[in-house]
Amino acid sequence: MDIIQVMLLAAGMASVIALVYVAFSGPSPAKEASRRLNSVQFRHSQSATARVEAQMRKAVAARKPRMHTIAGSSSRIEALALRLHRSGLPWTLSQYIYASLGLTAAVTILIYLKSGAFLLSLAFGLFVGAGLPHAAVNQFIKRRTNAFNTKFPDAIELLVRGLRSGLPVTETLGVVAKEVPGPVGEEFKLVTERIKIGKTMEDALQETADRLAIPEFNFFCITLAIQRETGGNLAETLANLSDVLRKRAQMKLKIRAMSSESKASAYIVGALPFIVFGMIWWINPGYIGKFFIDERLIVAGIGGMIWMGIGAFIMAKMVSFEI
Repeated sequence: MDIIQVMLLAAGMASVIALVYVAFSGPSPAKEASRRLNSVQFRHSQSATARVEAQMRKAVAARKPRMHTIAGSSSRIEALALRLHRSGLPWTLSQYIYASLGLTAAVTILIYLKSGAFLLSLAFGLFVGAGLPHAAVNQFIKRRTNAFNTKFPDAIELLVRGLRSGLPVTETLGVVAKEVPGPVGEEFKLVTERIKIGKTMEDALQETADRLAIPEFNFFCITLAIQRETGGNLAETLANLSDVLRKRAQMKLKIRAMSSESKASAYIVGALPFIVFGMIWWINPGYIGKFFIDERLIVAGIGGMIWMGIGAFIMAKMVSFEI
């Protein structure tokens, strides 16, 4: 038995042990008891603070994004279609799949002609063909989400002015759809169209919240739900929400500025080995070509990439903060 078979056997045994542990490890009894005590306290308490907190928990539980049901093993196509919609690009599922397959074939052929190792070429081709379109869609989703979060406080302030002038909520939603450009106007236009065909405002907003999966829009839906159940001045509540979202955006910018040096260092340290490898391979292919032939060098290269991936993941987590 060679070293590759030993490594594959060890990886398989570790995966089986991990799956058995996850399958048979149940929830913590202490956490379950604490959760039940808190639910009983919120249900029977006479305190106004406890009642408001109970309404908040109820609204959050009712409006939790249901993406785990969409992204399940039986709904991968639906999850991919949802991601393409979030990106804001006019891509279809067939175009995305054809682009991935074409990229896989091109990379596999190029590496095979250069190295002669079919399995390694196929592995790199699958990695690039599956990873590059996925990363591109993630980048477009991130860009559209940032554009949405930038204009969303302005949309809420427009809602506040419309409510203070005496317009109903549904009319102010239509005004936002017409006046605010970009993703915010597009999403509010979809909300108003759903309301026109007979859906309630809560259902229309909830469908948009589930599809977008943006925390700021979830805050907006929760705010409207709590205001409808507890009462109060909706304009003042939305004005406070707009101020909170603006401060949240400012805090994100401060964190981005403070962590930019660490991110730049992580990019340089992570990309430098691959750049040096590519330059040496381009200048002298015979010197480094054994990494594609010798099994020991293949195992060493795979191990080095795994450790580099672990280090990059740790550095990314160190500079990632949730607000």
